[in-house]
Amino acid sequence: MLIGLLTAIAASICYGTGSVLQAVGSRKAARLSPAAAGVTAHGGPNLSSTAKAAMTWEFIVGTILDFVGFGLGALAARLLPLFLSQTVISANLVITAVLSVKMLGIRLTRKEWTSIGVVCAALVLLATAAGHEGGHHAPMSTHWWLFAVTLLIIAGGTVAVRLLGARAAILAGLLSGLAFGALGVGVRILDGVDPFDLGKLLADPALYAILLAGVGGMYLHTVALQIGSVNGATAALVVGETVLPGAIGVLWLGDASRPGLAWLAVLGFVLAVTGAVAVAWYGNHEGAETPAEDATPESTPANPSPAGV
Repeated sequence: MLIGLLTAIAASICYGTGSVLQAVGSRKAARLSPAAAGVTAHGGPNLSSTAKAAMTWEFIVGTILDFVGFGLGALAARLLPLFLSQTVISANLVITAVLSVKMLGIRLTRKEWTSIGVVCAALVLLATAAGHEGGHHAPMSTHWWLFAVTLLIIAGGTVAVRLLGARAAILAGLLSGLAFGALGVGVRILDGVDPFDLGKLLADPALYAILLAGVGGMYLHTVALQIGSVNGATAALVVGETVLPGAIGVLWLGDASRPGLAWLAVLGFVLAVTGAVAVAWYGNHEGAETPAEDATPESTPANPSPAGV
């Protein structure tokens, strides 16, 4: 339990730091582009603008941290109940908020500090109440369903962003969260891991669901960093990443709390999700990171909405 918890915390730190660096890279790319460039007819970012954001050194380092976080998060999903591992990992919003003070010039409000405190307290409650993780086996039909649903999430999200543009920010956040949640479920049920069997691993649809969810979820998250209402999008990501995987772990994979502490686990889970959503929602600091003297027409981002929490 302790090793799994420390692994999940390390994954959260990597994800949180990576998000801030990706936000810096996305904003830098936006400042270097004309206001009308890099968007579709509906106002959403096209693949070219997303690629430009991904070529900044900040975004590259942030992406490397995301991959490290992915590996640590995958290990945590094998060692902890999903309601605990996914919730701890989603607490990267706290890391993001704190680092934003230094790297993005943001000043946190009292509401945000209160929300951060709620998340930290909730994680203590969850860690206290969490029992053993359930099994790693699921029928092969479940593996295929996971792949099909993941494919639908990524394809649907990509189409929605192209059609809805900036109005798809919250939807993109929710779908990226669901994709990351599917990734956690896929890691949990993946065959051929213990004991290691390469043939069995490569034949498992869950492996391809994991890869698709990771790449597609990162793409949708990157899009959400570039279009409006990113605070709401990030809050939606937290809900998608924690609630559904946690429910699947309890209902179908046998995750459980310690005897007599189910109420504490539920309380901790609700407080953690609520606090994380509040951190995202109250993190509305449009333009806070851009000095006033630099806010010329040439340097103003195409989209002034914050790219992260």
